[in-house]
Amino acid sequence: MRPLILPALLAALLAPSASAQTPDAPSPDATTAAKAVQPQVVAWRRDLHQHPELGNQEVRTAKVIAEQLRKLGLQPRTGIAHTGVVAVLKGGRPGPRIAIRADMDALPVTEQTGLPFASKVTSQYRGQAVGVMHACGHDAHVAILLGVATALAAQKQELPGEVMFVFQPAEEGPPNPGETFGAKLMLDEGVFRDFKPDAVFGLHVWAGLPVGQVGVRSGPMLAAADEWSLTVNGKQTHGSRPWDGVDPITVAAQILLGTQSLIARQVNIAATPVVLTAGQFNAGVRFNIIPDEAKVVGTLRTFDAKVREDVITRFRRTAEDFAHASGATAKLEVASNAPATINDAALTTRVRPSLQRAVGADNVVEMPMVTVAEDFAQFANTVPGLYFFVGSTSAGIDPARAPINHSPQFLLDEQSLDVGTRAMLQVALDYLHGGG
Repeated sequence: MRPLILPALLAALLAPSASAQTPDAPSPDATTAAKAVQPQVVAWRRDLHQHPELGNQEVRTAKVIAEQLRKLGLQPRTGIAHTGVVAVLKGGRPGPRIAIRADMDALPVTEQTGLPFASKVTSQYRGQAVGVMHACGHDAHVAILLGVATALAAQKQELPGEVMFVFQPAEEGPPNPGETFGAKLMLDEGVFRDFKPDAVFGLHVWAGLPVGQVGVRSGPMLAAADEWSLTVNGKQTHGSRPWDGVDPITVAAQILLGTQSLIARQVNIAATPVVLTAGQFNAGVRFNIIPDEAKVVGTLRTFDAKVREDVITRFRRTAEDFAHASGATAKLEVASNAPATINDAALTTRVRPSLQRAVGADNVVEMPMVTVAEDFAQFANTVPGLYFFVGSTSAGIDPARAPINHSPQFLLDEQSLDVGTRAMLQVALDYLHGGG
């Protein structure tokens, strides 16, 4: 793919004046640079959208990223956490270190948008044939970060500090149960070992906001995600004679109802939101046989680590007590997929003016806590982190009614690519020029 912007031209657009080279001078404005790279960002996004790949299978995506980074004069490291890509840009002046992260993987969703570049890719996911779609917008995240990297590389000599570009696999989860999610695996493999940033930044396109707006909040922003599995063992018997056995289906249903009472009556949800949801209920093979076993799986979403532990303890006790009362047994297993994403308070205060500078003060809105989860939290638990949303729903469409992320009809307004590039670039420039 031929670059659309000559590096020299972009460098001229971004290069600070002589007075701007002092530590106290303002950083360059990102608007012109973001506009210059926008055609290429759109092209990258459309290409990636048409060729989505599931978690830990992002081979083509990683190749595209690495090739673009090499064109910028960078030396990308590949194969981190299976398919992750990392590159470090060293500025020509001393300054702080930052990391900017984008996730790369798509979802097992069959696209229904009707776009001319819609995905027609199919694959296997946990033993099932599935369509594959960038239904969460990770194609946009990759394109935006490549745009930011292009703009920053163009002013390398004038840039203070260093920037690590982190392209992460498997944010939506690894292909097989029990495997490690992408962010944690990258950290386990030492992505921050030799380069520990002073701050890490991430963004997410979000159908719940109109295009042009950016959403952020200090403190807890996205929930922790736990995947739980409840196994109830009873005693198989004929469906016409339930008294001869122990019905695990009824017991499991009682436990599920009990958990909803637990959330409503035992947890102070006025202080912090908690969601406990069952997504699958599997038991039996025939209409007139009460089976030995029932299995229920679901998710727990919390924003506070102590509340999380308390809810899990209460859930386990509820399950075991209901089972014991009926002569059954119950086993609850809980696996953490991601901790809560908590924006560092000092970093949020520092970065909010950069977001306002990029998109206008009126377009930076205060987000409520959102019960979706993000393993960006793993990075933000290692160094101070800041995560923000970029509105992706077109003008004239009510964001409350737009197909949300993960929908087969999720439709991103490409103006959000410019907004995201501009916002992240301004955040990076202001932080670097402002010193550590």
